[in-house]
Amino acid sequence: MKRPLSRLIASAERRTRYRRTRAEIARLSRDLGISPQDAADLAHRAVRGH
Repeated sequence: MKRPLSRLIASAERRTRYRRTRAEIARLSRDLGISPQDAADLAHRAVRGH
C-alpha cells in the first residue's frame, strides 16, 4: 500500500497531465477534426488509459 503522501503526489501529477493534455487537445481541436467538448474525454482517456 502506498503511503498517503505518495498517493497525493501521484494524484496531483495525474491532474497536471490531464489539464495540460486537455488544453493541448482543445487548442488543436480544429486541426484534429474533433469538437472542443470532446477534449476532456480524450484527455481523461490519455492520462488514465480508459
